[in-house]
Amino acid sequence: MTDGIDAVVFDLGNVLVRWDPYLPFHGRMARADVDEFFAEIDFARFNQRQDAGRSWAQARAWTAERFPQHVGAVDLYLEHFAASLPGPVAGSAAVVRELVAGGVRVLGLTNWSAETYRHAVPAAPAIGLLEGVVVSGQEGVAKPDPRIFAVLRERYGLDPERTVFTDDSPVNVAAAARAGFHGLLFTDAATLRRDLRTHGLPVGAPPPRT
Repeated sequence: MTDGIDAVVFDLGNVLVRWDPYLPFHGRMARADVDEFFAEIDFARFNQRQDAGRSWAQARAWTAERFPQHVGAVDLYLEHFAASLPGPVAGSAAVVRELVAGGVRVLGLTNWSAETYRHAVPAAPAIGLLEGVVVSGQEGVAKPDPRIFAVLRERYGLDPERTVFTDDSPVNVAAAARAGFHGLLFTDAATLRRDLRTHGLPVGAPPPRT
């Protein structure tokens, strides 16, 4: 491997498994009502707190205190969370399989609630091929906090200079780079293939576009 890279760490959501937070509400709430719910609770921040270890019971209590009109929406989202994962990201599983076959260590680092992570592998079986996954909700700290990259490094004995990290979030890729990893922004599997090949990793060329 020309760059001395011997490990690749994947983010999961929208890298290995598709995630769309609107899907649990499909056919159950009007889109406008979901938009209002997301805006009023600041869903991105709400979800980050779940990823950082807040329990869903705590989230429900927080919502009941501040936005009682949205408690039902929180319950609906959690009850139908599996619907938010409509399947694998196209082409990513093949990349994982080729890396594993080539003797590269392949791991995961994901921002994900500890209580809903059980849905990950059924939605995208390639996640089950990973040597291990650091799940933020289980650790009580989420990307881009540098502490979670330290957990990853120490738990799996990784040398950041010999490790590629790919994520669809520019903020998380930048945090990984600050932690010493080779950060790659994920846009699609074909681009990831090209980037990994640039680092000398054993994946085939992306298929020609038709």
